[in-house]
Amino acid sequence: MLLRCIAGLETPRWGQIVLNGRVLFDSKKGINLPSRDRRIGFVFQNYALFPHLTVFQNIAFGLQKLPKPELNKRVKEQMIAMQLQGLENRYPQQLSGGQQQRVAFARALAIQPQALLLDDPFSALDTHLRSQLEKQLIQTLATYQGATLFVTHNLEEAYRICKNLLVLLEGKTAAYGSKENIFKRPHTLRVAQLTGCKNFSRARTVSPHLVEAVDWGCILHVIEPIDSIAYVGIHAHHLTFPEKSEGVKQQETQHQKSENTFPCWLVQTSETPHRMTLYLSLHHPPIHPSDYHLQVEVFKEKWAALIDRPFPWYVCLEPLQLVFMKE
Repeated sequence: MLLRCIAGLETPRWGQIVLNGRVLFDSKKGINLPSRDRRIGFVFQNYALFPHLTVFQNIAFGLQKLPKPELNKRVKEQMIAMQLQGLENRYPQQLSGGQQQRVAFARALAIQPQALLLDDPFSALDTHLRSQLEKQLIQTLATYQGATLFVTHNLEEAYRICKNLLVLLEGKTAAYGSKENIFKRPHTLRVAQLTGCKNFSRARTVSPHLVEAVDWGCILHVIEPIDSIAYVGIHAHHLTFPEKSEGVKQQETQHQKSENTFPCWLVQTSETPHRMTLYLSLHHPPIHPSDYHLQVEVFKEKWAALIDRPFPWYVCLEPLQLVFMKE
């Protein structure tokens, strides 16, 4: 809806839309520029190509006011950039999903827009095509001079493509900043959940350098002084398993005293082609399958080395990897 309002396809009840100092919409002043005059390129989730027009005609759709030589030049440039040569006279139904998406990109960029709006553009593509077009988009955006709004529900896709992230919750800004800060230092529990963090505990400050993780039943050492927090979290891939020699009691004692290292037992596992998710119970063996405290993600090579260790294992919550959040 936000993208459609910016593009002029929907009219907000109130507010203002300004692009590069140019007012596109202002409810108080009665300004509402037509979509065709906004210089906005829009790539829809379902491509929205005109089925009765050829590839050439689709790309040229927003260029009708240009002299024919300039129109032909713009279309040709975009067809080369999007690797669509030889498809000029084909219709959308004669194209693959990836080709249709490239035509949609070419049509959006041909008008030399001041802003490019991308509405989850890869969601309908298979993994291989998604990867190919994502690389092509990154190359295109590297030289594109306008503003780009990229909407996606895929966290990894957002991280690969975007430099800055805006998190919207219930129509309001929950977080805005560089992708590194949003992922590494989410300020609230909800933002942390949206960035893929899976491990959370209610928390209280014991001292400036000690935090009690209430749900995990442990005291955590922290590097920088902590004032007041509501939750502590850690990403599943940031948890590590220190080596432990079998049968060496002294080694076990050393682990128990190590900073933020606690005994744990495996409750259950979940598998993907390359990774394992391990569900761990801290301090004591699990009573039932839902009795776990932490999720850990490891590559299968690490899992193969870990699986034969006797219990208890030891898991380390590195102080530098801990995330502290407010409500």
